[in-house]
Amino acid sequence: MDCLLSSCYLPPVQWFTKLCGYERVWVEQYDNYTKQTFRNRCIIDSPEGPLSLSLPVEKISDGKCLMKDVRISDHNHWRSIHWHALSSSYLSSPFFEYYQDDFRPFYERKWTFLIDFNEELVAKCCELIDLQPNILRTHEYTAQDSQRCDFRSSIHPKQNFENDTEFVATPYYQVFQHKHGFLPNLSIVDLIFNMGPEALLVLMNSLAQPISPASNG
Repeated sequence: MDCLLSSCYLPPVQWFTKLCGYERVWVEQYDNYTKQTFRNRCIIDSPEGPLSLSLPVEKISDGKCLMKDVRISDHNHWRSIHWHALSSSYLSSPFFEYYQDDFRPFYERKWTFLIDFNEELVAKCCELIDLQPNILRTHEYTAQDSQRCDFRSSIHPKQNFENDTEFVATPYYQVFQHKHGFLPNLSIVDLIFNMGPEALLVLMNSLAQPISPASNG
């Protein structure tokens, strides 16, 4: 079975479980870009609690722009702000020092298109946790698709992830858990920096019907 996902910036754990549970994953590139979604936003843990990091995008003149054409703005020094937030939040996590050199280059280079930036970050995360999904970009926009499970709208900052019957927010160690308790469904980097190679096992266990890592890829 295939599924449809929106492009996301350092997607939440829920999004990544779809890479484990579906034979092929189609990332939508022909939908109209909308604000206040995971397309340009991720949520991480911080000493003060959940922290939302948003990428600025260039102004869309007519109010509509296909996701594949959205350009990242270089205003407001967002790259240094995001990297500082990641490093200050996860410096004391078990695996930040191990993985920081894999992520830092993404915040040192200027990127043009948001979908390319998102895609390369997802690929890097998959590489680090030995996840080998089959990810494709859509060829056209289809409002309703009976052949693919559609999560384009349901994986959203304003949607309750608990409504997803395929996803179980499996607890794992978090660096600020002693202050905030366990925070479910944060960005994949929270899982990677805290759990390292065991991140894949957490993803597998977060499927409503878990599968063994050996059967993935």
